[in-house]
Amino acid sequence: MSSTNKIRSGLIDKILSIKNRDFLEALDQLVSTSSSESEIVELSNEQKTMLEMSEKDIKNGQLISQEAMDRRNSEWLNAM
Repeated sequence: MSSTNKIRSGLIDKILSIKNRDFLEALDQLVSTSSSESEIVELSNEQKTMLEMSEKDIKNGQLISQEAMDRRNSEWLNAM
């Protein structure tokens, strides 16, 4: 089961155990508001440049695996 499904299942289990009507109504309002609003995020010029550079790296095959990055980070942290 993916982590998203685990989270969803856990939330459902917790929601099913809630008896407080006010709490459930507040939770319903929170979830309804969060899922219906599609926020547009404005990026700075620097952020746009970084995304363009990332896309270029991907196209050129200049990638590193998560495992390799974790090893690099661990080595760097241990060197401090």
